[in-house]
Amino acid sequence: MSYSSFKTLASVQTAFQLTLDETQHCFTQTPSRQPSEYLTITLAENIPLANAVNTEKARSELIITPILLEIRRSFSGQVSFFSGTEFSVEPEKGLHGYCDYILTASPEIYEIKAPVITVVEAKNENIKGGLAQCIAEMVAAQQFNAATNSKIDTLLGAVTTGILWKFLTLKTQTVTIDLDEYYIKEVAKILGILATPLQYLIEKKV
Repeated sequence: MSYSSFKTLASVQTAFQLTLDETQHCFTQTPSRQPSEYLTITLAENIPLANAVNTEKARSELIITPILLEIRRSFSGQVSFFSGTEFSVEPEKGLHGYCDYILTASPEIYEIKAPVITVVEAKNENIKGGLAQCIAEMVAAQQFNAATNSKIDTLLGAVTTGILWKFLTLKTQTVTIDLDEYYIKEVAKILGILATPLQYLIEKKV
């Protein structure tokens, strides 16, 4: 088994004894974070191209990666970015495989180091189909952090087509799937949601 083996919410819920909350508007109070001029120009050029090519790979490279790199850039190297990296925590439980994207509150760039804060799963026009896999990756991140004594209250996850973003949180054994979905035109809100847990941890370390 691997992360991609989890196809349904019921399967991941049962495997890791999770409680699922689908009743919350999680990020209504989360402040937006204005994109840099660089990201604004990049997305203006890339979004039409990604839509024309219309593949998961194109959206990942042209939309998702620039957004996540904007987060890293805005924290002056205190955040690391990993793409398509193997992340094996407990293979016997299915917690192994490759994650599309990981953000850590660590300056280490060659190896994933705790604390892992955010995992992002890219899907081609199928947000619902990526939720279980994303949750499994979040459980792995939670266990990875715990094994290194990184006390992280809440993990953030996202499933995205690049154009549409759906966010989740994991706190102890409760997964909350945000009722809201955010479109790329709301990029300031997307950046705010991605940046907030990293901002909190980095300020805490200072």
